[in-house]
Amino acid sequence: MPSDNGGLSRARLGRMHEVLARHVADGNVPGLVALVSRRGEIHADVIGRMAVGGAPMQRDSIFRITSMTKPVTAVAAMMLVEECRLRLDDPVDRWLPELADRKVLRSIESEIDDTVPAQRAITLRDLLTFRLGLGMIPVFPQRYPIQMAMADAGFAPGPVFPSFPPDELMRRYGSLPLAYQPGERWLYNSGTEILGVLIARVAGTSLANFLLERIFAPLGMTDTAFYVPQDKRDRFATSYARDHATGALKVFDDPADGKYASPPLLENGSAGLVSTADDFNAFAQMLLNGGRLGSERILSRPSVELMTSDQLAPEHKQDSEMFLGAARSWGFGMSVFTGRDDLCHMPGRYGWDGGYGTSWYSDPHEAMTGILLTQRMMDSPQPLPVFTDFWTLAYQAIDD
Repeated sequence: MPSDNGGLSRARLGRMHEVLARHVADGNVPGLVALVSRRGEIHADVIGRMAVGGAPMQRDSIFRITSMTKPVTAVAAMMLVEECRLRLDDPVDRWLPELADRKVLRSIESEIDDTVPAQRAITLRDLLTFRLGLGMIPVFPQRYPIQMAMADAGFAPGPVFPSFPPDELMRRYGSLPLAYQPGERWLYNSGTEILGVLIARVAGTSLANFLLERIFAPLGMTDTAFYVPQDKRDRFATSYARDHATGALKVFDDPADGKYASPPLLENGSAGLVSTADDFNAFAQMLLNGGRLGSERILSRPSVELMTSDQLAPEHKQDSEMFLGAARSWGFGMSVFTGRDDLCHMPGRYGWDGGYGTSWYSDPHEAMTGILLTQRMMDSPQPLPVFTDFWTLAYQAIDD
């Protein structure tokens, strides 16, 4: 039976519940919140528990959304562009002097002191598109000197994020040569980490305050922040990782005394936020509506269209298959699908996942948003089976 106005089949949404409940029953995740929104209709499902053997999951349970932070930070940067306080192609040296006069490795295999001068300065566009020349080198096990140097500086790939004050973060980034020339290659993560510091310096306030005043408060995102205060701790899900030796889930981050129990040293614009399904849906609907939610306009429609369009040439994506695959590229702070090789891979669909077990994408063609929040850490950049099944189930529920 179809729904009244959203074009989603109630019977097929029931199939979604059955499959997601099976993932919980099988112990793949302790619990989850799933939300699908289409043409004003919102379907939400709450399954399992916030911790193994703990309290039942709630629709307003709070999750660490990690890399789903990236598009939020990108929106904040575009707000400053629209106010002409930043320009996409201006050097960021004025605000980030630590990145001025960069040296670049002669080749990716070079020792870190075997460098040439950068051909140009790093720009805001480079940060937004992850083409600044710094980021994760997708070669494992690590074997290049720049990978070792980044690890020594505190930027090793993995689930533990930098926890330095912003100025110290920039000092450490400034101590490293670039792996590639600015604009040359897409490298994951560092762009929005640095972007958070840039926004705070330009705005003259903390990143947390800027996001609260300019995005979260206007959109009614009351539970989205860089930490969870004591009075909300009972809604904060425990974070788990898979123990590869035993196969069991083990606690990675405890709500009571973990990394999100107090304000962080670094308000990480790449991976630092916590949120709820309905909070993030408000952000997603704002983008899907061309920058507006209700009476609140956060961005102009042209800015949203720019952010959610492909910003990479094929040569930029060399060696990025681990993250982007063949059917998608990158806009500003989020991925953008460019091809169709799966049920849910619709060209123009945009969004991103969070490594601690979260996923969000919006599809303008279908006027649909999906959000899946779990507390099971991903084992690799490849999606967990519960992610894959959720997106298959969301698209098979379309009934028009």
